[in-house]
Amino acid sequence: MKKFGKILLVGLSMILGLGLAAGNMQLPAASAAGTEYYVATSGSDSNTGTSDAPWKTLQHAADVAPAGSTVYVRGGVYNQKLKITRSGSASQGAIVFTNYRTETAIIDGTGLSVSGTEGLIELADVDYVTVQGFEIRNFTTASKNAVPVGIYVHGSGGFINLSNNKIHDIKNTVTPTGKDLLGRDAHGIAVYGTKAPASIHDLTISGNELHNLVLGSSESLVLNGNVDGFAVTDNLIHNNDNIGIDLIGFEGTASNTAYDQARNGLVKGNRVYNNSVQNNPSYRKDDNSAGGIYVDGGKDSIIEQNYSYNNDIGIEIASEHAGKATSNITIRSNVIYNNRLIGIAMGGYDDGRGSTVNCKIVNNTLYKNDTFGGGSGQFFVQYDTQNNVIKNNIFVASSTDVLIYNEYTKNSDNVVDYNLYFAPGGSSEANWTWKNKDYTGFSAYKSGTGNDAHSLFADPKFVNAANGDFHLQSSSPAVDAGNTDRAIIGTLDIDGKPRVQGAAVNIGAYE
Repeated sequence: MKKFGKILLVGLSMILGLGLAAGNMQLPAASAAGTEYYVATSGSDSNTGTSDAPWKTLQHAADVAPAGSTVYVRGGVYNQKLKITRSGSASQGAIVFTNYRTETAIIDGTGLSVSGTEGLIELADVDYVTVQGFEIRNFTTASKNAVPVGIYVHGSGGFINLSNNKIHDIKNTVTPTGKDLLGRDAHGIAVYGTKAPASIHDLTISGNELHNLVLGSSESLVLNGNVDGFAVTDNLIHNNDNIGIDLIGFEGTASNTAYDQARNGLVKGNRVYNNSVQNNPSYRKDDNSAGGIYVDGGKDSIIEQNYSYNNDIGIEIASEHAGKATSNITIRSNVIYNNRLIGIAMGGYDDGRGSTVNCKIVNNTLYKNDTFGGGSGQFFVQYDTQNNVIKNNIFVASSTDVLIYNEYTKNSDNVVDYNLYFAPGGSSEANWTWKNKDYTGFSAYKSGTGNDAHSLFADPKFVNAANGDFHLQSSSPAVDAGNTDRAIIGTLDIDGKPRVQGAAVNIGAYE
């Protein structure tokens, strides 16, 4: 819900039940684990739930399916909500809700009301549940007091798997009000850990597509509060009017502030693009504040092997809450290009906010972000940044020739080195701002700041940057030019190739 200033893991199979019908019989409380149930648009909830006699409603299946069962949903459009409150178990297995084979099961919210924060599919205080293979669409409201969500997980619980769903047209269209333009919120996927110490844990969100979401002040995919142990991997998030992926802390979501941070997670292999607040009435003109990937108060997580492009901001690690820090986040082996405002940003976004501490930004490729031309550069250092490491990155400036912009002086013990810089105007025209001092030229910047003693200014020699191929030519000066600190560089590059194949690690996302 950011307003920008200046600027492990268990992947379980779970399936949804289908049921069709026969008479007015009492349904079995649920047979043994491993039973398959069916739901079909032509079914009846008085049926037995077999493939020949499927049930009609998703909710009925959820109310009776036992641990270890699979609910197969046959192809068709289901104008229904689904709230899952029953759990699977470690011994018997997950309850799995899934489409049937290659059939398209569509859960459609057209005409359904939204009450408070509500999911078209909702998981409340459950363990061992999988939801996979659905199209989830058209859950909308024009109410200030309602927040529609495609899939909403809340309370506590674990071993939850949300995979291969297509979520779109989840919308809040109310007119935002007040000086902060609030009241308009929606999510594609929202995970809210509201309890403490019990968390939401062992969470997998993988292979989903989220697009055409009208979010107001909110996010496409969000993990908020007491969420401890997660993998957000291989999702496609695009063409939404706010943030792509957000890991949040300190909003008061969890009942105990000591647990109120998304943490111990992995954000990997996602492709996040075309997310912008440019036409979002919850923001003022030219706010440019939608991050492809955003950590606002989260901690102890890795963001790697992602592509973030054509958003307002590529990746941001910040804190919106005074006195609170985003901490111990590693951003590595990502490709970040053509974002409107900034490539990577860190720090509290103004002096009334929090900080970014003990984070690592290593082996990323940043190319011609700042397409809006505001001069925020490739790497934007905001308020109160401490003990962060920025190494082995390629920074290629846009037409502004700005590479790093840091207007705040509350910036201590940050290590910036072994990077490769390039700008269209050449070394003598390249610009850096560090602790509110401007430097033109690479030599002036290095001598004035003490940064980048081992860094280079050179054309990185990408294979075909104009067409989005940022692999390095064999003659690239970035080859074997990085700092091989195995504690932070990871074992694989963005392509999944082993790190360090020569005398030293390459600079940038590709080995």
